[in-house]
Amino acid sequence: MSDTKRTATLSFDGQSFDLPVYSPTAGPDVIDIRKLYGQAGVFTYDPGFTSTASCDSTITFIDGDKGELLHRGYPIDQLAEKSHYLEVCFLLLYGYLPTATELEDFEERVTHHTMLHEQMQYFFRGFRRDAHPMAIMVGVVGAMSAFYHDSTDITDEWQREVASIRLIAKMPTIAAWAYKYSIGQPFVYPRNDLDYASNFLRMCFAVPAEEYEVNPILARAMDRILTLHADHEQNASTSTVRLASSSGANPFACIAAGIACLWGPAHGGANQACLEMLKEIGTPDRIPEFIDRAKDKDDPFRLMGFGHRVYKNTDPRAKVLKQSADEVLELLGVDNNPLLQVAKELEKVALNDPYFVEKKLFPNVDFYSGIILEAMGFPTSMFTPVFALSRTVGWVSQWKEMIADPQNKIGRPRQLYLGETLRDYVDIEDR
Repeated sequence: MSDTKRTATLSFDGQSFDLPVYSPTAGPDVIDIRKLYGQAGVFTYDPGFTSTASCDSTITFIDGDKGELLHRGYPIDQLAEKSHYLEVCFLLLYGYLPTATELEDFEERVTHHTMLHEQMQYFFRGFRRDAHPMAIMVGVVGAMSAFYHDSTDITDEWQREVASIRLIAKMPTIAAWAYKYSIGQPFVYPRNDLDYASNFLRMCFAVPAEEYEVNPILARAMDRILTLHADHEQNASTSTVRLASSSGANPFACIAAGIACLWGPAHGGANQACLEMLKEIGTPDRIPEFIDRAKDKDDPFRLMGFGHRVYKNTDPRAKVLKQSADEVLELLGVDNNPLLQVAKELEKVALNDPYFVEKKLFPNVDFYSGIILEAMGFPTSMFTPVFALSRTVGWVSQWKEMIADPQNKIGRPRQLYLGETLRDYVDIEDR
């Protein structure tokens, strides 16, 4: 945050208060209201915190009007095309693109932390067979603090580093085992000779009865999904991780809190909702009917996968996933998949409809990700766990940044109280 001599003046009850104004390296200026209550005795009111910066950060920047997403200054489309997930993990964690030697060392450290403590199997077996994989992930990730005591001291920089690597490395194993447990198949252990995405796919779909070879096109598509979801600024789950960590909670508890928040259908479950909508539409000839319904203010139906809370232009991640969807479905011989046909036609119709153009309802990252995951063989219950796996590095990067910030203090939002004022207690016989 740059130093400034600029101020904004607030007039209230006949008094004026000067508030500092800061200019970021990108994005709109920010008015610092931290001393407003002490000076003027008033709070600001911002439900959802959509106009409030809760922290300063150097990790990710989004320009919703331009449809731009930058990780440490690098555009997401360049990273998705030229890089891979673990290199993006390094970038998010440490702030720069690694040398070949640094990347090799980082990949080796992650690879050799992918196994889970053997006793953690009992945590999986304690859940009902029909437990949702996200419920299992919340419980197991939180339980990691009971097994990895040597990486829970947040005041120790080295322990923070070890916890970061462990979370990134073990999350694919946890997600895959949650899936295996939910379908009654034996756990598949990670292999050190496979890359990150291939290892995850193998742990999800291999069985002991036969050999399993990961198709490189599927592995590349999975790597892109992971890359595109790696971080997304101060969204609900990231803010949850930061708020939990502000209390001094251990890293595993903080990431478990982020997973729990991501589970909500308005956040991580959006791609599942989009896929279910495409299934409801069924065939391209029914699209006009659903387009009309989406325009009807009295109809609760909404087009899922279009528009975004932040992006007021094209979601840059959607362009990359559209290409991956074509590649995956062609590879699997399902390029005539009715869902894909509906998706493509729906995108074409919506982008040429004045109503959607005016409201800037462009396809977002959820529009195609669900189709890709289903084509790979994932049930809808695994869509959000894959999202959680992807976002772990973002949560960890934000957590590390916050812990190292000298301005870090426990989160304590204020409220606009509209309840009853002081009342005297009435004995029960007199009520």
